Amino acid sequence: MNRTRRNLRRLLTVAPAVAMTLVSMVLTLAVVVMWLGTAMPWPVALVVGLGLDGGWLATLAYERRLAAQGDHSRAVTAVGWCFGLVATGVLVAHAMLAEASAGAWLAVAWLPVAAKALWLVHGMWERTALTPAALEAIAGIQQEARDTAAVARARLHADATTEETRLLAVTTAGSRVARVQAATAAALSEAWAVLEKARANESAADALTSVTSRTTPASHGRWELPVWGPVEPVPALDAPALSDDALDAIVAAILAGQTPPLSYREMASRFRTAGHTAAEMRLRAAWKRCTADTDQQTGGIQP
Repeated sequence: MNRTRRNLRRLLTVAPAVAMTLVSMVLTLAVVVMWLGTAMPWPVALVVGLGLDGGWLATLAYERRLAAQGDHSRAVTAVGWCFGLVATGVLVAHAMLAEASAGAWLAVAWLPVAAKALWLVHGMWERTALTPAALEAIAGIQQEARDTAAVARARLHADATTEETRLLAVTTAGSRVARVQAATAAALSEAWAVLEKARANESAADALTSVTSRTTPASHGRWELPVWGPVEPVPALDAPALSDDALDAIVAAILAGQTPPLSYREMASRFRTAGHTAAEMRLRAAWKRCTADTDQQTGGIQP
């Protein structure tokens, strides 16, 4: 079945060259018989025309056989072209001598050369023709390349979609966090403003100081605002933990000679600057004990 298809396809490709060759041979034979028939008997003219066509056909057959064997002969090709040019020259000469239909004969005078050119093109096509197996392999390679390109495009599209979704989620979460932080900052700022206003009010300062006497030295006339906002990080120190007595001694040394006594934040800052380390709860407890001792020595808060 496949061989039949190949033979049919081969016949279809060679059919134009065969048809043009047959038409050229018939025209050449007719012109030779018409032209030489007036000067010699027509059988002789017929033999001359058949000889011209036969020589052309023989050289064409030799050339085709050499092409089938993968060979080529310049001499055979040159003889074939000579026969084609002679046939064309006969047709052109007859057209020049004919008075009534010179244009019509000139219109078909190119057919022998065109037939030879078609055989040349057909030979080139045969030399570049591929077997069905090779054509199938080429088609498979092309299909594989198309599949690979399609998969790569799909993967890139999926990656782009994933990245777009991730960026959208991150942006949405970031905006939500920013809104929460802004609301929290606004609430803290408002609370801080209220505390600052109460602290600045002289009438409320005494009452608040008496309420917070356990965390505020009696000699210090103002109560402390809670710590809010950025604080400086305290570097970790590889120092041994201080005992309560040693911690009280250091805090008392820092508070000694300070009039009015230092607030807890000022004392803690000096404590850290001096290179000491202690937990916040223990440091505040030591500050309370030292300030309580100071209160007892000064007689406490006067109403």
